[in-house]
Amino acid sequence: MNKTELIDAIATDCEISKAAAQRALESVVDNVIKAVTKGSTVQLIGFGSFSSGKRAARTGRNPRTGEAIKIAAAKTVKFTAGKAFKDAVNKKKK
Repeated sequence: MNKTELIDAIATDCEISKAAAQRALESVVDNVIKAVTKGSTVQLIGFGSFSSGKRAARTGRNPRTGEAIKIAAAKTVKFTAGKAFKDAVNKKKK
């Protein structure tokens, strides 16, 4: 499912226009990005949690030459699926 298909599904489920569904989806995504950028955790009960983490600086290898290179420290984004989401994905078919 891509963004357009998700917008169509939201519009259908909520009986709103596609434009309103797009604005709502973009607002959710923008606000999750803003919160995680500030260091907050966004918890959507039943779906999951978005948070930021840190990756330490490390030494890697250039695969082409085998030369050691320094990889700078970086912030990362983490998503942890919620229990209801995991259960839905792992539901066994009868």
